[in-house]
Amino acid sequence: MAMNCLIKNGLLVDPVADRYGEYDLMIKEGKIVGVGKDLAGEGLEVIDARNLVIMPGLIDLHVHLREPGQEEKETIATGTRAAAKGGFTSITAMPNTIPSADSASVITFVKAKSKEEGVVRVYPVGNITKGGVGRELAELADLTEAGAVAFSDDGLSILNAEVERYAFMYGKLFNKPFLLHCEDKNLTADGVMHEGTVSTRLGLKGIPAVAEEVIIARDLLLAEETGARIHLCHISTKRSLDLFRGAKARGVKVTAEVTPHHLTLTDQEVAGYNTATKVSPPLRPLQDVEALQEALIEGAIDLIATDHAPHTKEEKHQEYSLAPFGMTGLETALGVILTKFYHTGKISLERIVQLMSVNPAKVLNIPGGTLKEGSPADLILLDLNTEWEVKKDDFISKGKNSPFIGKKLKGKNLATMVAGEWVYKS
Repeated sequence: MAMNCLIKNGLLVDPVADRYGEYDLMIKEGKIVGVGKDLAGEGLEVIDARNLVIMPGLIDLHVHLREPGQEEKETIATGTRAAAKGGFTSITAMPNTIPSADSASVITFVKAKSKEEGVVRVYPVGNITKGGVGRELAELADLTEAGAVAFSDDGLSILNAEVERYAFMYGKLFNKPFLLHCEDKNLTADGVMHEGTVSTRLGLKGIPAVAEEVIIARDLLLAEETGARIHLCHISTKRSLDLFRGAKARGVKVTAEVTPHHLTLTDQEVAGYNTATKVSPPLRPLQDVEALQEALIEGAIDLIATDHAPHTKEEKHQEYSLAPFGMTGLETALGVILTKFYHTGKISLERIVQLMSVNPAKVLNIPGGTLKEGSPADLILLDLNTEWEVKKDDFISKGKNSPFIGKKLKGKNLATMVAGEWVYKS
């Protein structure tokens, strides 16, 4: 049930409405109906948000909910609750499910199940190719009609450039972005971490940086030629950034995301063979991490996405080379970004809203990113100064595979509202 209420005395951060300061928010029937100072709400429940920040709900355009087919890793119920705890009010559902989201029926299933069991807004992404294996185009028109907000063969690149070119040409009819995982599998083969001095020292097979960069270069050229709208998922190297910046400057319709883990962790983290550090693309050396941080601070990166990828304890509890790639991220992302970037004075709260709410909404062309009058009441209340330790037992997600376990963070989401209803309260 959506509630009618008045949230008072909070610090509102809403760059779209150009509001930063103490405001009251009046909420009725799932929408923001008033924003101002000293609002009086006759008969409304009053919530005192003194000392708390009110932000538009975060939006994550790179989430693996694992349902259908891999419910032992995550379900729509657990994944959306983990999202709500982390401050996300809208998330995508990536298509590498079983069966994969290459047909309207899977998109329809995800939407129905999300309505039934989810607590945040879930936007399904459809496959670009059948089975997500890069050979034959999926029925992009059917996927769009069923409600897919974007197309992706997430986790795999289409290695056949002709197939990708046709996809880009055909996909333009639907004005949906292509969310691209850029990796030449011929170059990564059975590598498990970044190829460099650390992988040599640890005796682990390396993944060269150029495996990402060569596909990014190709995808940018194909997008330039076809006029398609592309989004580069989890870019992780300095040269990837340079390629992206150059293409953007030439007018290619491209956006890019970076993850909290690629922004804050280096390949040195792998030294203890902790499989929670095994991720694709792999954690990179310090010079790449610093390049990503600079790009984020300068405003070159469009958005932050988690690439939330839960796995079972059994899967991750194997030797490094056998464990699957991926880490969970929904419940730690905001804390990591606040700790490493806001509290160090590198980026403002307005910029965080831009990166984690406004821009993802723009890329996907979905509502969100602002709390101006008439907007959906999707918001979070956060305490900037709460210090907390990331603990495995505190995760709502089924996936406990996080490299941030044991780390101390500062700044925490305390409550999440979706369409005027509290879906998480600490």
